[in-house]
Amino acid sequence: MSSLTSNNKVQLAATAVVSAAVAAGAILSYQRLQKDSRLNRLKQSIPNPGDDESGVQKLTRVGPLPKPDKEDEHNFLLAQRAQAGDFDDELVLEQLARNRVFLSDQGLSKLRNAFVIIVGCGGVGSHACAALSRSGVSKIRLIDFDQVTLSSLNRHAVATLADVGLPKVQCLQRRLCAITPWTKFDLRLQKFDGSVAGDLLGDWEGGQRPDFVIDAIDNIESKVELLKYCHDNGLPVISAMGAGTKSDPTRVMVGDIGASFEDGLSRATRRKLKLLGVTSGIPVVYSTEKMGEGKAALLPLSEEEFKKGDVRDLGALPDFRVRILPVLGTMPAVFGYVAANHVILKITGYPMDYQPAKARDKMYEAILAYVQASEEKVVRMIEGGRTDVCVGLKVPITPGDIAFLVEEAFRGRSAVTGVPTKLMLIRWRKPATTTLVRIGEGKDEQKSSNLRLRDLVCMTKEEAVRHQKEVLLGDKSLKDLYSQEVIELVERQQEEAEAYERHRP
Repeated sequence: MSSLTSNNKVQLAATAVVSAAVAAGAILSYQRLQKDSRLNRLKQSIPNPGDDESGVQKLTRVGPLPKPDKEDEHNFLLAQRAQAGDFDDELVLEQLARNRVFLSDQGLSKLRNAFVIIVGCGGVGSHACAALSRSGVSKIRLIDFDQVTLSSLNRHAVATLADVGLPKVQCLQRRLCAITPWTKFDLRLQKFDGSVAGDLLGDWEGGQRPDFVIDAIDNIESKVELLKYCHDNGLPVISAMGAGTKSDPTRVMVGDIGASFEDGLSRATRRKLKLLGVTSGIPVVYSTEKMGEGKAALLPLSEEEFKKGDVRDLGALPDFRVRILPVLGTMPAVFGYVAANHVILKITGYPMDYQPAKARDKMYEAILAYVQASEEKVVRMIEGGRTDVCVGLKVPITPGDIAFLVEEAFRGRSAVTGVPTKLMLIRWRKPATTTLVRIGEGKDEQKSSNLRLRDLVCMTKEEAVRHQKEVLLGDKSLKDLYSQEVIELVERQQEEAEAYERHRP
């Protein structure tokens, strides 16, 4: 009985093993059949390049073009006729009637003859392009290396699901030729950088120079190279700063790049341009909206991503961001339309009177006045208390310098405590000799301080008053009041100020 029972157990075990093997084989066979089926369907879905009915046209310099549907064919044919002159100009003028009344016949004529370049055809650039095309600009060069993605559709001006996978430059031409068939597009599927700037920003056929360039790039290195080239070559340009993480359209404004603030992309661009000798003269679209609790922000990468290696390898291209920036779909449109509006007014000569950021300007003026008063006290002390030596004394510092030091070098915070309110600038080290510089004699005498940007430090007003009393006018040393960490921090920031000062015009 024991032997029989044992044999039965062995038989049952063997049967179970065989059954499991048969089941596993059946599953694997089914999975293989499914895989083969999917592979066959995939192969069948790939069109034959030699088949005229394949639905795919030949490759072009802007990538593979899908076979146009009947509506596309109609729009392309109409655009060809319009651009060849076979289009009633009265129809064009009727379509532009509201602009014509607003800008005058002369202004509209300038706009219709204009050549505008848009670098970056995503959320900001696509809306700028659509606005310019609808307003009558007849020659537009589009520069972008990227394609339309599903995530582009929340902010792109004209892209549809049917455009996903197409180059952004081609998408804009495809959709806008149905609206303004007379607009000529020059498509450049290319990443902008300094090595190709001369070609990409060159003349239109016939030698027409660009009337304006719109910078809608969201990569800092490319943006700086574009703006530097335009600045050096006298090309009118307006640059769109960061629309990401912004939500208040009432805070979007146009101002000089040297005075823009509360904008991370603007801050980084300004710093790099200033080191290249470009400190002002470039209009930018930026937002004065402050970040705060509960608002969207660019979150840091997780620790897991850092453990994988160099995070720069995660970027699609070298020097491109590796994190997703939160973008409310409406805000790039606001930036794009503001940029296009600026271009339209400039080209047509329409009066412009932008409202400046008064609060910030007043703050810089107040800081400059404090620097002036502080320097007068230092000069008076060194000169033995004489008050006449301070009459007519000037400091070689401008409001633009103040803006750079406060916003860029010291990041809008006190170097001592990190407090961001009631900021002032004051001389850091007590002078060993006189700071008074005299030029001329008698009535022609000019007096100034030898103060330089690298001599100043950012503090709160209370900290500055104490610093002046105990260090500049007193006997205490920096080490008596501040930690070594603070002293080293100030020195690093003063090195940055010195680098900027060397390139300051």
